[in-house]
Amino acid sequence: MQLMDLKKEGIDIQENVPLSRFTFTETGGPAEYLAFPKNLDELKRIVKLTDELTIPLTVIGNASNLIIRDGGIKGLVIILTEMKTIVTDNKTNRVKADAGARIIDVSKAASDASLSGLEFAAGIPGSVGGAVFMNAGAYGGETQTTIETVEVLTRTGILKTYSHAEMKFGYRHSLVQENGDIVIGATFILEPGDKLAIKNKMEYFNGLRRAKQPLEYPSCGSVFKRPTGHYVGPMIIKAGLQGKRIGGAEDSKKHAGFIVNVGGATATDYLNLIHLIQKEIKAKFNVELETEVRIIGKEKD
Repeated sequence: MQLMDLKKEGIDIQENVPLSRFTFTETGGPAEYLAFPKNLDELKRIVKLTDELTIPLTVIGNASNLIIRDGGIKGLVIILTEMKTIVTDNKTNRVKADAGARIIDVSKAASDASLSGLEFAAGIPGSVGGAVFMNAGAYGGETQTTIETVEVLTRTGILKTYSHAEMKFGYRHSLVQENGDIVIGATFILEPGDKLAIKNKMEYFNGLRRAKQPLEYPSCGSVFKRPTGHYVGPMIIKAGLQGKRIGGAEDSKKHAGFIVNVGGATATDYLNLIHLIQKEIKAKFNVELETEVRIIGKEKD
């Protein structure tokens, strides 16, 4: 059996699909194969077959904090955005969400249930799986502070549940970055709160985001991790790099920690600008900038 035979089972699988259609930067080469499983059974079937056929498997979330190189991705890419169920439980103060659900929508569901703790995520455009994978955070909050358990599927098709402690959360880090397990869902444990106060806090954070971030352009969000004792944006400004452009990729004039696609950018433009910023910051401040954005795929031939 071959991958495209999965179509006969009703699974949405396609060949040679430009991933620029899905990334927030609107860049990236093609996926050799691309699948959108609608449920866990379909996902397990896909993973089992790729394991049997020894086909490389890449899982991406909402592709919001991601750069896919212009050569694309060999093998199968899975996008989990069809698996997006969210269930709130006021009796236990928990919210359970599939990996493909947007963390924004989980935050809203918690707010609607008068549950506090996810207000910081009200404007984060990633999926639950992506937020768990990288321990996404904003405005002093991090995904890990609300996680009780994480459900995963191993690359050999085994279901597992990890506790918070087992997830080895750190700054923009989690266990699944190390072991390659596929996040399929998470349970958030929250605190009862006042619905109006929760909504007001979310609106405040989103107001800050609109005021400070270049939301009017495609971007991959915050590009660099914050180095200990430093702030990335001010260093880029002091180095005279704010507004620097390579091809269609520009260091944002609104927020120097973002790189935006001002028109026709390629992933290579993004990466060349990232490398230039890293080189200049190292030379001027002796600070090594690490990327927060995940960079995957192969260079264009």
